[in-house]
Amino acid sequence: MQDPNIPGRRNFLRASALGALTSWLPIEALEAAVAPGVAVFPPAPLAPQPFQLLPAGSIRPSGWLRRQLETQAAGLGGRVDETWPDLGPNSGWLGGKGESWERGPYFVDGLLPLAWQLDSPTLKAKAQRFIEWALENPWPNGMFGPKSNDDWWPRMVMLKALTQYQELTGDGRVLPFMTRYFHYQLGALPGRPLRDWGRMRWQDEVASVLWLYSRTQDPKLLELAALLKKQGYDWQGMYTDFPFREKTDAKLLEAKGGENVFMEDDGLQVHGVNVAQALKASPVWSLISRDANDRAAIHHQLAMLDRYHGLANGMYSADEHLAGRNPSQGTELCAVVETLYSLEVALAITGDAALGDRIERIAYNALPGAFTDDMWAHQYDQQPNQVECSLHRRPWTTNGPEANLFGLDPHFGCCTANFHQGWPKLTASLWMACADGGLAATVYAPCRVKTVARGVPIEIEQDTDYPFRGDIAITMRPASPVTFPLRLRLPAWCRSPSVRINGESTKVSAGEGFLTVERQWNAGDTIHLSFPAEVVTETGYNDSISFSHGPLVFSLPIGEAWVKWRKRGLTNDWQVYPTSQWNYAVSAGGTVEQHPIGTLPFAGATPAVTLTVRGRLVAWKAQEGAADPVPEKPAMEDEPYTTLRLVPYASAKLRITSFPAATAVDRSS
Repeated sequence: MQDPNIPGRRNFLRASALGALTSWLPIEALEAAVAPGVAVFPPAPLAPQPFQLLPAGSIRPSGWLRRQLETQAAGLGGRVDETWPDLGPNSGWLGGKGESWERGPYFVDGLLPLAWQLDSPTLKAKAQRFIEWALENPWPNGMFGPKSNDDWWPRMVMLKALTQYQELTGDGRVLPFMTRYFHYQLGALPGRPLRDWGRMRWQDEVASVLWLYSRTQDPKLLELAALLKKQGYDWQGMYTDFPFREKTDAKLLEAKGGENVFMEDDGLQVHGVNVAQALKASPVWSLISRDANDRAAIHHQLAMLDRYHGLANGMYSADEHLAGRNPSQGTELCAVVETLYSLEVALAITGDAALGDRIERIAYNALPGAFTDDMWAHQYDQQPNQVECSLHRRPWTTNGPEANLFGLDPHFGCCTANFHQGWPKLTASLWMACADGGLAATVYAPCRVKTVARGVPIEIEQDTDYPFRGDIAITMRPASPVTFPLRLRLPAWCRSPSVRINGESTKVSAGEGFLTVERQWNAGDTIHLSFPAEVVTETGYNDSISFSHGPLVFSLPIGEAWVKWRKRGLTNDWQVYPTSQWNYAVSAGGTVEQHPIGTLPFAGATPAVTLTVRGRLVAWKAQEGAADPVPEKPAMEDEPYTTLRLVPYASAKLRITSFPAATAVDRSS
């Protein structure tokens, strides 16, 4: 059924566009392009992939996840265009003379899935404005977008939005529109090759090119993909002997290339968001190369980032460039959401359960950690050890004094436009289709799924308070009995998972990645998963220790004094100052307590889980509003041990996440 928010004349346009396509498309490809609700897997000669993202709109949030998305919609995520000129009616992506580069595409790339997941007419209408302008105002030569620039990069983002829009609505204009643009680009790239951001982010466009190829099998698209790869930066080669093993020295970069060095390779290859987007480069290219080494390369890349720049929240430091392992360094919010999207794409291509673990670690810690509870303000940079958010220079590589303030567009506005994709695209990745006709539970959160398994429509209800609890209840409702394999991801951190189907236990072994259950599924069949978690003590920078319990990382909350810096339309910019001591060394272990999950699931005032540990004050100071590096052998203060109450990472906007080990101070208790 046509969406009521799409104008009626669209029926004619849709039919006309599809009619034009039939002149050269194989009929099988055309059917694949318009079949509703069915995941489209790459056809030959592309490599087969084990999983595929379900069509946009197949998964709706429920429970705490729906409340989180509703919070995003009620805050900046749904209303930023009402208070920020860069996304207002004068946007170049709405035909105006305002900002005409990446911010409009960034916004609609997250707004589209949010609008349909919440079935919000208001948000759908907002997204539709951008889509309509793009589709109805192509350039005569096949280019599209604002005529004030011809940069390839912002078009790459809008193409991602258009692929989602086509899946959500079936709008017949999208496939010929994208085809015309890609044909134009194939002819134009030799004379006007990729540069700076587009050169570093070529893999994002290749993903859209292959999406279209899977629906039209136009051979020119594979030519274009190869040309984009040839002109793009060699990310896999960079990691062969990873050279960036220390905090980026901005002065050294400037000495190499002057003030514009950040637009040359020396700056762009250590840029945190480029690194995030590049994590999908090798898996995406493996669909064309059919090379197992390309498919597996992401694991080496993640290992290098962890080893030299890894942080306890699952991310790497990049403020704005790779910054080492000191937990007082920051990570840009754009890098968080782009890392998540890259990992979601890579999980579909590789089928590797370990990527699901990483997605949850980032999504349930670093993603909500960068926002106020009401999502009306966000940070550009967040720090695992974040003791003050104020106008200081801090130890950033290249960012400025506003970078860790909470506000509308602190430091730079890219994250204001781009953060929107985080929660909606996570929701869209909770379940995936399998190449053999089955379904896979890839990431856990409460949701409802409508899809097709081996030709039979099926609805799946997944009720859970995960990651705050370890139990998950899944109810299967196929339209008729159907046999297919169901794959359930077993988190690597869980030592004793259990699975019951209709009350009967199923044999399961920890560490096997995905448990496959193939059987006939009937309406009302239930699956109960139990993933009991233990407190895990992890060692990091300077032998510091951090704590996790399942996907959640825990932090010591520091008392917060919020000071309004300036009014910003519907929101404000805030500085946050500490009101309690934070310089503790802690001992391993701890006791977990569960509490009710509030309306705002990550709110600091109502943490759903807490962890108590023993701690003692040590000599550890802050400079320029940033905690000094974690001391390896700190001098203890003349104070007794005390019990510290830790909360989930995102619940503390001022926090210590990586602590000196108390055993390094005093082995007695």
